[in-house]
Amino acid sequence: MDVGLREAKKQETRRLISDHATRLFLEQGFEETTIAQVAAAARVAKKTVTNYFARKEDLVLDHQDEFVATLAAAVSSREPGESALAALRRAFEAAVAAKDPVVGFAGLEFSRMIAESPTLSACLRGLHEQRERALAQALADAVGSPRTDITVRTAAAVLGAVHHSLFERIEELTLAGRPVDEVAATVEAEAARAFDLLEPSLGNYAVASAPS
Repeated sequence: MDVGLREAKKQETRRLISDHATRLFLEQGFEETTIAQVAAAARVAKKTVTNYFARKEDLVLDHQDEFVATLAAAVSSREPGESALAALRRAFEAAVAAKDPVVGFAGLEFSRMIAESPTLSACLRGLHEQRERALAQALADAVGSPRTDITVRTAAAVLGAVHHSLFERIEELTLAGRPVDEVAATVEAEAARAFDLLEPSLGNYAVASAPS
């Protein structure tokens, strides 16, 4: 079996396990479902499940690296003359328009599963903290300061908090049973107000230089 085919097979197995796990978690609840049940449903060995997913919560939050990197990526890819705040605002608006799960559009059943599980809720809070640390490093690189610099840390904390608040707002509206288009429209308007509040302090922070 060549390398490409082997990798495709691995991805197929990973997706199969994840799909069966999600179905069981939604049907039975995260806390109540065991790794052995997931393995049986996917028709693989229990060790195969743990080889692909080190922790049970990884079966649910299987795009963790993407989530943690999103804010830092927006800052790193900002356009010439664009501040970190403007780049983050632009990226968030695009994500809301696309109803991207990474900003919270996970659907009612999935959002309820997260909210009802202490383990998953704690894991998600940890991911928000990791995302803020990654953002702080991206800001530090952008302005040429150490990540421990108080200005960098404060900017990352404020920008991270706004995104965390908006994520929770999407989750809140979703759990209330609001239609997804209504959630997107509501959050789009509220995000504009939230980002506007930051303009006086961060509107000119970490502005990307024009290429020389």
